[in-house]
Amino acid sequence: MAFQELLDQVGGLGRFHILQLVLIVPYILMVLSHLLLENFTAAIPAHRCWVNILDNDTVSDNDTGILSPDALLRISIPLDSELRPQKCQRFIHPQWQLLHLNGTFTNMTEPDTEACLNGWVYDQSSFPSTIVSEWDLVCSYQSQRSVAQFLFMAGMLVGGFINGHLSDRFGRKLILRCCLLQLTVFGMSAAFAPSFLIYCSLRFLSGCCSIGVMINSSILIIEWIRPQSKVLAIILISCALSLGQVLLGGLAFAFREWRTLQTVVSVPFFVFFLSSRWLVESARWLIINNKPDEGLKELRKVAHRNGMKNAGETLTVEALRSIMKDELEAAQTKTTECDLFCTPGLRKINCLLLFVRFANTIPFYGIILNLQHFGSNIFLFQIVFGALTALVRCLPLLVLNYMGRRTTQTLFMVLTGLLILANTFVPQEMQTLRVALASVGIGLAAASFTSFSIYFCEIIPTVFRARMLGFETLASRVGATLAPLLMLLQAYVSTLPWITYGAFPITAGLAVLFLPETKGLPLLDTIQDLQNIKELSRKVNEINTHIKVTKV
Repeated sequence: MAFQELLDQVGGLGRFHILQLVLIVPYILMVLSHLLLENFTAAIPAHRCWVNILDNDTVSDNDTGILSPDALLRISIPLDSELRPQKCQRFIHPQWQLLHLNGTFTNMTEPDTEACLNGWVYDQSSFPSTIVSEWDLVCSYQSQRSVAQFLFMAGMLVGGFINGHLSDRFGRKLILRCCLLQLTVFGMSAAFAPSFLIYCSLRFLSGCCSIGVMINSSILIIEWIRPQSKVLAIILISCALSLGQVLLGGLAFAFREWRTLQTVVSVPFFVFFLSSRWLVESARWLIINNKPDEGLKELRKVAHRNGMKNAGETLTVEALRSIMKDELEAAQTKTTECDLFCTPGLRKINCLLLFVRFANTIPFYGIILNLQHFGSNIFLFQIVFGALTALVRCLPLLVLNYMGRRTTQTLFMVLTGLLILANTFVPQEMQTLRVALASVGIGLAAASFTSFSIYFCEIIPTVFRARMLGFETLASRVGATLAPLLMLLQAYVSTLPWITYGAFPITAGLAVLFLPETKGLPLLDTIQDLQNIKELSRKVNEINTHIKVTKV
């Protein structure tokens, strides 16, 4: 935690920090597009079976030439319960008698039907092409549509664990640059995938890289920020994620062909890879990993960019070793993933944090699945939803510094759960109230994500931070996967899924109270810092009290 003194010497918040944010925020903004890409590239257009007399341009039948397309459709495709053409069935033979029927006759023999043996015809008014229409992922093949999104999530799960380990081993900047280049290659390749199997494989690899970009981008900002600016920086990162949803909605509206959209959201990452050479590696990580000379070099680079001309005289190897003495001694002991759960105090904190992240993800995705009441215009929905969560993510900025980390996190999660439970007992007829409750609920869930990100970075030591972010991603992806499966509980009790969605955040919110408070504390660097967190908190409170008394 002595690193705080070094940050003060090189400039707390100057040109370097602004440049670092300007370079990194676009990474976070665009990587969200890959996460939600299947909302548009895998959209299911209206479709029906292909029939010869209607869709074969070479047919020249005098008997059918005088009939309109609507009449040919009526004799070729059966109607569903809502009197619309069925999507997955067609008549074996044209039913000419249907042209003369103006009503429904119950004594009429049901015509024989069959599956769509010759493919489907798709409505191209909204989407000229999607992976669904290109590879016919409809009807009996519709379950394959979710495979692409599932594999991307699985890639994030695997990539979070791997990239977290590599980041703590080889550095934040190196792994970030590798992930940016890989995401460019895999994203562009997916746009030219010749088959669905290859496309899914490339989406899995894109997921591995995407989480690496998210983890290391965030850490490279947080580990260079002083405690006074830490909350603002993390909220900025969270808002960038929400604005990424708005950007994706706009891009999807402009580029509706799926291969074009896939290319558009992938090409910028090559530009990001080139610009990432100007990023500065985390000096905090370098010092904690027993590389003081390299850390000193990065500190001097930051001081130069911030215009601290005299910093070179005070930033010496001797001064650094004196200030970071305890951290450098701790760096002599190598840490592994086992230490995350073998150290008693750390084990309790990690298990509680993972449960809180898991429990917060479930209602978030549970609500998303039921926000289709906004309408069928998914472009507008994506933009409105992103703008809504971006506004609400600023809420922790007003609350955290007054109520503390634990109380704020508990408040957001308990309120989220209570709103979901309240919505459970609102009648279906009160549609406006249900939408309002769901919107406020998902807004509070987004605010809870932001406050959790701040709390998480403050309570996990630098030596474990990237690896623990990998485990946190694992917990998040498990929650995202479980959320839709909970809807299967409707087969037993219709309200049971929503009761479950509400119970998880309430329980996790109360569990947060068993974690230590980190308000006003600098970032922890070693396990020893975490074990002494109560003593550090007492000292910080004494210093703050002394400052207030002095001012008076």
